[in-house]
Amino acid sequence: MNFRSLRAIVLGALIACAGAGPALAHHSFGAEFDQDNPVRLDGVVTRFDWSNPHSRIHLDIVDPKTGRREHWRIEGGAPSALLRRGWNRESLPPGTRIVVQAFRAWDDDTRASAAEISFPNGARMSLGNPQAETAQAAAARRRH
Repeated sequence: MNFRSLRAIVLGALIACAGAGPALAHHSFGAEFDQDNPVRLDGVVTRFDWSNPHSRIHLDIVDPKTGRREHWRIEGGAPSALLRRGWNRESLPPGTRIVVQAFRAWDDDTRASAAEISFPNGARMSLGNPQAETAQAAAARRRH
């Protein structure tokens, strides 16, 4: 093997490894969230994270069963998907009341993945989360 071939192999390996970090950071819906465990969350936004690979809504709720306050993290789509649906980083200011139909994390932590949110006036907004949209459609088919 000559020096040029060795250099090309090493360069190719470095390029492949550099792209592996972002790919490993992303997860599949089914690995983290249970499509058979839907949850309805009615609460107040405390923070909205506009970040990749998923946006996050931080939501404070009062559990209707226990009366205890809980802090939830709701996973939405990437900012690019939200932009296509009319969102921007200021779309959910702290204090905004929303209702989220989501799917709970497998580990029963206060995390969930959602396809859309709704507001007290009945307006709805897609969270641009295709895996949660697919799970939501499957759940609707099972109910009917």
